[in-house]
Amino acid sequence: MVSATTASPTDQSSGGKNQFSVGVQKFGTFLSGMIMPNIPALIAWGLFTAFFIEKGWTPNASLSELVGPTIHYLLPLLIANTAGRMVYKERGGVVATVATIGVIIGSDHIVNEFNATLPEGSAELPQVHMFIGAMIMAPLAAWIMKQLDRLWDGKIRAGFEMLVNLFSAGILSFGLAIAGFYLLAPVVNGIMTVLGNAVGWLIDHSLLPLTSLLIEPAKVFFLNNAINHGVLTPLGTQMSSTDGKSILFLLEANPGPGLGILIAFAVFGVGMARASAPGAAIIHFIGGIHEIYFPYVLMKPALLLAVMAGGVTGVTTNMLFDAGLRAPAAPGSIIAILLQTASDSYLGVILSVVLSATVSFLIAAVILRASRKRDLAALERGEDGMSAAVAKTQRNKGKESAALSGLAGQAQGASLRDEIADPNRDISSVVFACDAGMGSSAMGASVLRKKVKDAGITGVKVTNAAIANLDETADLIVTQEELTPRAKQRRPDAIHISVGQFMNSPKYDEVVDLLKQRQEGSLEPAEAPAEAAAAAEPAASGTAAAPAASDTATASAATATAAAPATDADVLTLESITTAPAATNRDDAIREAGERLVARGAVTPEYVDAMFAREREVSTFMGNFLAIPHGTNEAKQAVLASGLSVARYPEPIDWDGNEVRFVIGIAGKDGGHLEILAKIAQIFADEAQVERLLAAETDAELYELLSGVNN
Repeated sequence: MVSATTASPTDQSSGGKNQFSVGVQKFGTFLSGMIMPNIPALIAWGLFTAFFIEKGWTPNASLSELVGPTIHYLLPLLIANTAGRMVYKERGGVVATVATIGVIIGSDHIVNEFNATLPEGSAELPQVHMFIGAMIMAPLAAWIMKQLDRLWDGKIRAGFEMLVNLFSAGILSFGLAIAGFYLLAPVVNGIMTVLGNAVGWLIDHSLLPLTSLLIEPAKVFFLNNAINHGVLTPLGTQMSSTDGKSILFLLEANPGPGLGILIAFAVFGVGMARASAPGAAIIHFIGGIHEIYFPYVLMKPALLLAVMAGGVTGVTTNMLFDAGLRAPAAPGSIIAILLQTASDSYLGVILSVVLSATVSFLIAAVILRASRKRDLAALERGEDGMSAAVAKTQRNKGKESAALSGLAGQAQGASLRDEIADPNRDISSVVFACDAGMGSSAMGASVLRKKVKDAGITGVKVTNAAIANLDETADLIVTQEELTPRAKQRRPDAIHISVGQFMNSPKYDEVVDLLKQRQEGSLEPAEAPAEAAAAAEPAASGTAAAPAASDTATASAATATAAAPATDADVLTLESITTAPAATNRDDAIREAGERLVARGAVTPEYVDAMFAREREVSTFMGNFLAIPHGTNEAKQAVLASGLSVARYPEPIDWDGNEVRFVIGIAGKDGGHLEILAKIAQIFADEAQVERLLAAETDAELYELLSGVNN
C-alpha cells in the first residue's frame, strides 16, 4: 500500500480516528465476512429464480423446487458455517450450523402456528428466512464452544481427547439448537417484522430515497457494511423470495453516483485527479470497485452533495418504475447488476443508473468549476490533493486495497520519476526513517538494501534512522504514511516516499527500477501525467513482488544453523519464545511482548509503556503476519540490553485491520539489534519460510528456525 506525501500531520495521526467510526467499521467488516464468501450461493439462487419460477425466462416446475429450500435452509446455514469458522475454525463452524438450524425450525414453527389460527382464505404469513438469525446465533455458538474448550484445555487424560472433543461439541450443538428454537427464533422474527414494517412505511410514504442521504456518505467513509449486510441484504432477500425482486439490493450497489463524480473529474478536474479519473471510472463501473471513487470525493467534501443527490435520484427512479434485483449484485458492477435485474425491471434499473450519474455529474461539475482557479494555482505550487485523498481513504478503510494502491501509485508516480530523473539531484543515500529508528525502519532498510544489491546498483547506500536524526545527507527518505509529514518537516528538500508497511511494499520495486534506469542513463522525466501513471501502474498494483531466489537462499541460510545453547549474549533465547501466548488482541499482545523483554532483563518496566506510545503514533505492522512492537526513541534509557521476544499466535490477531500471527518485541542497545532485524526481515520476506514458522509445533522448533539470528 502506498500513500501520499502531502497529507497533513493531523490527518496522518492514528489517534485522529473517531472510535465510534472504528467500531462501526469493525462490526460492518465482521458482518461482511459472513456474507461476502456466500455471495456466489446468492447469485446461484438468483439464477434459479430467474430461469425456473413461473415468471422466469425458462419456467420449469420441477427445477423451481430448488428456489425455496436454497433460500430458506442452504443460504442461512452457509452463513452460519462461515461465521462459525471465523470465530473458531471448523469446530466453530459445525456447532454454529447445528445451532442455526434450531433457529430456522423455531421460526417456521412460530409462523405455522400463527397461520393455523387464521380464518380460512386469509393471506398466510410467509416463511422468515433466518439470515439475521444466522448472523446472531452462529458467532455466539462458536464463541461459546471456544470458551468451553478453554475450560478443560490440558486437563483431559491422554487417550480421551477425541471422546471429549466430539461429545462436548455434539452436546453443546444439541443445547444451542433447542435454545435457538425457543429463545432466539421469536426475537429474530420480531426483528424482521419491525425492520420489514419500517421499510414498508418508507416505501408507502415515498421516503425510501432519503436513505441515500445516509448510505452514500457512509460508503465514502467505509461505514456502510453494517447497513448493507446487516439490514439490506436480509430484508432484500426476504422481499425477493415473495415478490421476485427487491429495490433494497439497489440502494447501495448503484454505480451511477460514483460514475458521475469520476466523469466530472475527467472533464473539469486538474492534475493527477483528472489524469486518473477515466481509468478509475472503468474500474468503478465495469469492475464494480466503488471505493476507487472515494478519494475524489474526499478531495472536496462538498462533492458528498453530488453523490447524495445522485443516490436519491436513482432510488426515486427505481421506485417510479417498480424496479428491483432478484439477488444482491456483488461487486457493484453494471454487469452484475444487469445479470440480477428482474425481467420486468431493466428499463427502471438502467434509467436509475443513467439519471443518478447525470445528476451527480452536473452537481460535481458546478463544484469543480467553482474551485478550478484555486486548484490550478495549487497545482502550480506543486500541491496535488489527490495523494492526500488516497491516503485518507486507505486509512478510512483500515486495510490494504489493490485498487487504491494502484490509484496511489498513479498519484505519486509522475513526481517520483521526475525527482529521481533530475540530473541535478544527488541520490547516494536512501534512509528509512521511523520514530525510534531501530525497529520497522531497520527491517525496511534491510529489504530494500538487498534489492538494490541484487539489481547491481552502485553508489547508493541504504540505511535507517530516527526521524529526529535525519540530516542533510539523506537524499531519498522512506517512511510509513503516518510519519511522512514529520519527515518532510525535518528534510523538506529530500525525495519522500510513503509506504503502508515496510516488509513488502510494491514501491520498493519501483524505486529500484528507477534507480537502475538512472544508473544506466536511460531515465528521463515523464512527459505527461498520463504516461507517468501508466509507467507506475505495474509497480503499484498492490501485489508484492515474489522474493528472488537469492532472497530465499539468504533467509534459509539465516535459519539453517542448528539451534545452539542460548547464552546471555544471545538476542533471542528459547525462554523468550512462545507458541501458546494468552493475548487475543493487539494491546494484550504488545503487553505480553514487553513483559517477556522485562522478564529476561532486556528492559525496565517503563519500556512497556513506551511500546504503547509508539503504537499510538504509528502501527508496527510489517506485513506477512508480522508485527514488531518497540519503544519510542525517548525510551532508549529504559533499554538494558538488546533482546527479542517472539510470540506465534494460534489465531490471527486484529492489528489495526491487519492479521498478525507473529509478534516480535524488540529492544536495541547501542544499535546492536540492527543486524538481527536485517536477518528477521529476510526471513519474513520469504513466504515459504513464513509457512515453516507457522507450521512449527513447539517453542523449541520455532526457536530452531529462528536461532540463526544469534549468529
